[in-house]
Amino acid sequence: MDKKEIKYASSWKEQFSARGVIIGIIGAIIITCSSMFIALKISSLPWPIMFVALASMFALKACGKTNINEINVTHTIMSAGAMVAGGLAFTIPGIWMLDPDAEVSTLTLLVVTLGGVVLGLIFTSLFRKHFIEKAQLPYAMGQAAAETLVVGDQGGKKAGILFASMGIAAVFTWLRDWVAAIPATFMSSKMVAYGSLGGIWLSPMLISVGYIIGPVAIGVWFIGAIIGDVGILIGGQSMGIFDAVTAANIKSSLGIGLMVGTGVAIILKEILPRAKAIFGPMFKKGENGDSIVGLRWAPIVMVVLAFLFTLVVDMPFVASIITILGVWIATAMSCQCVGQSGINPMEIFGIIVLIAAKACSSIGQLEAFFVAAVVAVACGLVGDVMNDFKAGYMLKSDPKAQWCGEAIGGVVGGIVSVIILIAIIGAYGVGAFGDPELFPAAQASAVAAMVGDISHLPAFIIGLVVAVVLYFLKFPVMTLGLGVYLPFYLSATAFIGGALRFIVDKAAPKFEKSGTGQIIAAGLLGGEGIIGVVIAIIIAIQAMA
Repeated sequence: MDKKEIKYASSWKEQFSARGVIIGIIGAIIITCSSMFIALKISSLPWPIMFVALASMFALKACGKTNINEINVTHTIMSAGAMVAGGLAFTIPGIWMLDPDAEVSTLTLLVVTLGGVVLGLIFTSLFRKHFIEKAQLPYAMGQAAAETLVVGDQGGKKAGILFASMGIAAVFTWLRDWVAAIPATFMSSKMVAYGSLGGIWLSPMLISVGYIIGPVAIGVWFIGAIIGDVGILIGGQSMGIFDAVTAANIKSSLGIGLMVGTGVAIILKEILPRAKAIFGPMFKKGENGDSIVGLRWAPIVMVVLAFLFTLVVDMPFVASIITILGVWIATAMSCQCVGQSGINPMEIFGIIVLIAAKACSSIGQLEAFFVAAVVAVACGLVGDVMNDFKAGYMLKSDPKAQWCGEAIGGVVGGIVSVIILIAIIGAYGVGAFGDPELFPAAQASAVAAMVGDISHLPAFIIGLVVAVVLYFLKFPVMTLGLGVYLPFYLSATAFIGGALRFIVDKAAPKFEKSGTGQIIAAGLLGGEGIIGVVIAIIIAIQAMA
């Protein structure tokens, strides 16, 4: 059977449709609710893009004739709120972990969350062209979503391979995460004895990410893991150079420094030299430059946000300005990080900016969390939607239609996130945050621990300087920083995917050129991602029952 020809939209209305917006909003509410619960419950958040891509495709096809661009715009609306919920869940609960008597108003939460959403919208519009079209970063999740929609719509043999691999990964993930019939990790007791989370995570998704990204970037990522765990944690302690606490502080601070340095280098090397094209629409009438839409309103909105952060959230005005500038740097880091590795450590970006705000102003403990939350929400939105933009670029969708969808989904997600967080507090009390039986909220706990200062400043500074230098030498330093910072088992699992890609490229080049390897990887990635979201929805329903 010949595969069908892909149907593309011929007009704006065929991409940004009323039914697509309605379906997208309904999906955004469901996904945002589940994302808030899963982020608090198991301290992780699966990428929603594969789930919403297929959900959008099936929903729109059930409504009649559709096209691949309408599906793409609809799933952009659906997914936008998920990582907004993550940004909130990964930061704000830390307030009550440090002070159970702290009082935070609903208005404050809305200003913080929607402020992050608006800043995320501004910077996705400004950064999309650079990271998607010019830098051509992989964005593995976006690639997989685009491949899934194309192959799924065409049918044929490749569709069979895609959905078979998706089904295998889905069953495996269900057995691992819900039935607990398969262990999630295999850990090395010798590495664990030194404080290293050394081992392998049995994750089709992460192996697929490694395969799609390829051996070079993944190899650098794994080198970072060797430096952080084998070199600093294990080597430093076994040779008597560091004690366990010092080694852990050096590892985390060096990793954060490398990521911050990458963000600074991106600004210096990529953004500032092209500032006129990127930021022109914020100041000139009728000129879009690199931006998706005209943004003459953006400077005014930023000023308004600075005053809202000062008057409503009670941040010092200097801290408000630093927060907005920090979002600029942090969202650039998020674009690079997600594009290269498929990981978006949004709470880490929040920690970085809150430390800067604390260093430059007399900000209080409560307001420090709000700084982190604004940044994490913006980075969460940007990281997620850049995957959607990657899929849109491959599918020839209108980026303006996608951006409008992002705006709708982001605002809906922001409001729903606050409502769900307040509902959780009303149902369980603030004591539920940090409780391993209820809502462990590990990321928020990490933010609470870092409301103080960088744990090892010399290592942080070294990492920052090294990252700037290496980035200018065109070395993929962001993935190096991730390898140093992240648990070893994540890096090792991604490395397996990169190694498989290297072997396939050398041993069976025709197999890879046919695209079969990429299709299998997309299916495995999608299967785990979809079941992750399904489990999140089940947990959310059970928690509300």
